[in-house]
Amino acid sequence: MAALAFGGAPAGNLYTGVDDEAARDAIAHAWRAGIRHFDTAPYYGYGLSETRIGNALEGVERSSYTLSTKVGRLIGADHDRRDRSDGFAVDGCRAHFNYTRDGVLRSLESSLRRLRTERIDLLLLHDIGELTHGPRHPEVLAQALDEALPAMAELRDQGVVGAIGLGVNEEAVCLEVMQRFPLDAIMLAGRYTLFEQAHSRSVMARAQAGGVAVLIAGPYNSGLLGADTGPGDTYDYAPASPATRARAQRFYDVCACTGATVGEAALQFPLAHPAVAKVVCGLRSVDEVDSAIERMRATVPAATWATLVEEGLLDAGVPTP
Repeated sequence: MAALAFGGAPAGNLYTGVDDEAARDAIAHAWRAGIRHFDTAPYYGYGLSETRIGNALEGVERSSYTLSTKVGRLIGADHDRRDRSDGFAVDGCRAHFNYTRDGVLRSLESSLRRLRTERIDLLLLHDIGELTHGPRHPEVLAQALDEALPAMAELRDQGVVGAIGLGVNEEAVCLEVMQRFPLDAIMLAGRYTLFEQAHSRSVMARAQAGGVAVLIAGPYNSGLLGADTGPGDTYDYAPASPATRARAQRFYDVCACTGATVGEAALQFPLAHPAVAKVVCGLRSVDEVDSAIERMRATVPAATWATLVEEGLLDAGVPTP
């Protein structure tokens, strides 16, 4: 299961609460089942995901797994806050964007403490780009290039982190940064998936040519392709439109006719691209861990991939398993 990574956002109470015991059991079970990379971020539950991963893996030989976390936000207490609009079912906390050198160092220090470790294998700069910051994007990008990324590179040189990169949802900012600052890796969420490849062609080619490892997160496109029975209600962290759901249904129809499930195809598809190192799947329970592992091990018939291409559901020329 080296290519399957445990996505830690659900362990931070993404969309719904998970109790400590269930989260710990899912994380520990993932390690026992052979998953060896765990991804998290301070933003995921305002430190809750990092804390739960750190607690669950305490006592496990550190060399037996790798960790990625992120910088770009600082987490603080806000005891009166009950706003769930960010998707995390956690009260009394708030996150603030901070891409300064000091912010990077403070964020990593807190992450190391919560994760109960002395090093991070992959440190990612979280959520830069116009999609997140709108008109402030030029200012944020300049600060990322002038302060955040150089600080991360210094941490890598010191051995505190093993590699550095970006953790984002959009292609454009990856291309902007890649031509101006050397990266080891990119975690790209929701853009190179079974459901869509149009907004990742350039970054995937650039990463392959430059030896930048790509970790594909959000392989189910925020739940759209996550269920075995039919399309989910969400896409790109928002309610799916009727047109989106209708297109998603076509994937289900093809897979049903060719002897596969959408979940199997969605997890396995990204790994056919030579730039992709891992698929990061958000998991919240022992059952979800087992399901993801079964989907990764399943044999998807060649007819499934051929039909998806013939139907125009996969871009012509994309690598398939």
